Amino acid sequence: MRTEPKLTRLDRVFARLDREPERPAHIDVPKMSRHRIVLFAATLAFYGAIVWAVIITSWLVRLDWQVMFFRPYQQWSEIHWFVDYYVVLGQRGPTAVMVAAWLGWRSWRQHTLRPLLALGVSLLLLNVTVGAAKYGMGRLGPHYATVIGSNEMWRGGDIFPSGHTANAVVTWGILAYLASTARAQRWLSAVSAVTSLGVGMATVYLGTHWLSDVLLGWVAGLLILLGLPWFEPLIARSEDRIFDLRDRWRARRKRAATAAPVSAPPVVVTPPPADRDDVAARSPRTPVYLAPGPHTTRSERTPTTPAGSRRPPHTERHPRGSASSSARP
Repeated sequence: MRTEPKLTRLDRVFARLDREPERPAHIDVPKMSRHRIVLFAATLAFYGAIVWAVIITSWLVRLDWQVMFFRPYQQWSEIHWFVDYYVVLGQRGPTAVMVAAWLGWRSWRQHTLRPLLALGVSLLLLNVTVGAAKYGMGRLGPHYATVIGSNEMWRGGDIFPSGHTANAVVTWGILAYLASTARAQRWLSAVSAVTSLGVGMATVYLGTHWLSDVLLGWVAGLLILLGLPWFEPLIARSEDRIFDLRDRWRARRKRAATAAPVSAPPVVVTPPPADRDDVAARSPRTPVYLAPGPHTTRSERTPTTPAGSRRPPHTERHPRGSASSSARP
């Protein structure tokens, strides 16, 4: 009885990775529905409310100072080493590399560039919007505050909103945005929310950001994810253009490979000389046209042999075999 080997979980994973699926056609591209537009407008209003609350030095600024004076990094110093490593999940370079590697593999497997293009557009929007807000409001951080109780706005800083928090929301949230199933989208949304929340609290713990910086960073990242469907037509056009360029390049290479090579000059092979009798027997001799007059054939001609020796005469030389040759000294 023939039994098939039982595959382990790792074997099943590698067997699934060996497949070559076609480009997915069932994945729905998010669109700006009415519900999504309402969420975007509410989030944008909340963004403006936070900025206004900091500008007028409201209760939110007082809460910032209370948290700063509490000094969490001193209250819970035993977790300082863990927070130093955890906050890396909000840094632009390491997170972008990790997520781009996963999305790049997914793009290759699914024969589509949409995941990588969506990541690139979201990071570009993050740099433009958050960077402009940082340098536009110029708020100083807790370690560089000058006046107790002030909002520290327009003093040359660059921490409002929190870049670590906004980057964590966008970088990990893009995985949920690109999920192919509703279940995966729910799980990835929960994971990205917990990760970005932890990154924001880590910056407050370390004293590098005010609490209001973290709140505005969360909202800024959420605005980018909510407004990303507006850029889906641009992503689709960019993908089509890139694939069109790839197809043209492949066609050009195929034409260059199938073009006829330059013909080399023919090699003339000279046959070895054959015997004259064989040549005469195989092919008739070309007729020779002679001048008018009496002619005789070569066989009737008698060879002329010159008489005497062909050597020039020599006065001192004697004929060979004569008696005078023995008298030589």
